[in-house]
Amino acid sequence: MSGTLARVTSLLPTRADLAETRRDPRRDLLAGLTVAIVALPLALGFGVSSGLGAEAGLATAVIAGALAALFGGSNLQVSGPTGAMTVVLVPIVGQYGPGGVLTVGLMAGVMLVALAALKAGRYMRYIPAPVVEGFTLGIACVIGLQQIPSALGVPKPEGDHVLAVTWRAFEEFAEAPNGTALGLAIAVAAVMLAGARWRPTVPFSVLAVIAATVVTQAVGLDAAKPIGDLPSGLPAPSLSFLDLGSLGTLLAPAVAVAALAALESLLSASVADGMTVGQQHDPDRELFGQGLANIAAPLFGGVPATGAIARTAVNVRAGASSRLAALTHAAVLAVIVFAAAPLVSKIPLAALAGVLLATAIRMVEVGSLRAMAKATRSDALILVLTAAATLVLDLVYAVVIGLAVAGALALRAVAKQARLDQVPLDRGDHTAEEHALLAEHILAYRIDGPLFFAAAHRFLLELTDVTDVRVVILRMSRVSTMDATGALVLKDAVEKLGRRGILVLASGIRPGQLQVLDSVGALEPLRHDGRTYDSTPEAIRAARDHLETAGLLRARPAPKPRPAGEEVPQ
Repeated sequence: MSGTLARVTSLLPTRADLAETRRDPRRDLLAGLTVAIVALPLALGFGVSSGLGAEAGLATAVIAGALAALFGGSNLQVSGPTGAMTVVLVPIVGQYGPGGVLTVGLMAGVMLVALAALKAGRYMRYIPAPVVEGFTLGIACVIGLQQIPSALGVPKPEGDHVLAVTWRAFEEFAEAPNGTALGLAIAVAAVMLAGARWRPTVPFSVLAVIAATVVTQAVGLDAAKPIGDLPSGLPAPSLSFLDLGSLGTLLAPAVAVAALAALESLLSASVADGMTVGQQHDPDRELFGQGLANIAAPLFGGVPATGAIARTAVNVRAGASSRLAALTHAAVLAVIVFAAAPLVSKIPLAALAGVLLATAIRMVEVGSLRAMAKATRSDALILVLTAAATLVLDLVYAVVIGLAVAGALALRAVAKQARLDQVPLDRGDHTAEEHALLAEHILAYRIDGPLFFAAAHRFLLELTDVTDVRVVILRMSRVSTMDATGALVLKDAVEKLGRRGILVLASGIRPGQLQVLDSVGALEPLRHDGRTYDSTPEAIRAARDHLETAGLLRARPAPKPRPAGEEVPQ
């Protein structure tokens, strides 16, 4: 009981977290205000893209942003709705409706809290970089394609597959072109991209959206459809969306959402650590904070949230040093929800589409992709497959495929490191003539590297190809690891050589390998005849005795007795 209590306590905020917020509150408040300005159009856009509306995006940014900042494991992380999560949510909305999305978010939050309690955060660091780069590229493509209907000013066509929906949107646009919406989207995206290169610290996304809204209202461009009415405030918390009968069918989508929330949040926190000096996030606390955020956000009509890499990077660049900045970001967005809902509701959907198009373009790090593609063929293959699977299937399948391919290629590379090398016999105290006779009848093989399922059968083929010798010595001191398959193959090789009249001796077996070898009975034929030795010289002496018995070597004369009192050489 005390251990469980200590584990739960370790996930809660500490006094040190509170002390950090007092170090430089002015810089944190300014950083939080900057992030809020950047986050506003993104929260609106991702809410609309998810299918639950702009109000869902704002609710998520406020509720999840505050709770993740307070209980998370990073001092600099900013959380809210993200493009990656939107990619996963769109098919869930299409299949289960808004209530299904809220239920999935709640279930995912509980799963994240459970992962934190199990201290699973540390394992997220083993995701290969090509997988991360591949699904980031795929997400960017999907986010961009999702904005095509709004950018073209056409109603979003029915369907869940982004490529099919995009194609139908182009067909509808061709039948009734809407130059106003397309012009707004292109203009907003162009201003954001050009402005980011000219003045990275200026929130050009907000300026572009404000300008687009003012122009459409002043000129009266009816073709530029606005967001629509927004509630002046957050709704009261409610569980009315929860359908207990559907929990079983929603389990798989909830697992996908929880996996994505964990992965993206921990990646974002790692990015924040890399951009600063002295900051180090706690992965288990980060999962705990994201879990609480995702439990609470659906109660207020919000979508599932994750740590947001772009907003976190803005937070760091703006000078944030504590959680106060992310809390300020959430508070500013809450004020906007309560005070400026009528103004926000007039923002054209095409302008938000332009914001997300520019965001998708900026997600693509050309330098990182080029470096990954040039690293190895395996890395390039993993990157391309993950990106293609993200675009054609969905993000969860993409990550699974990327991990499976990466694992298979890694095993292939490790298996290639396993070598079976013929090595010369140690000369020892043999004469040149005697050593030549020994080498004629004895082969010594040194096994280097792992002897496991991916390399074992190649080892069997090489070893059983031995001919015209009487003794084979297996030097096993350099075997790094061994599994049951490797042990079975070794047993098979010993038996096949024995049936051909070749004596097999083994030397240097490590204690850690004995259990595996004993479990499959690989050492029984060797131990029965005393053919395992601690060192190679002992095995060579045993091989020589065998050859003497077979009449292939002359027996050595017994050593002469030493005179009394003569010292024995050391």
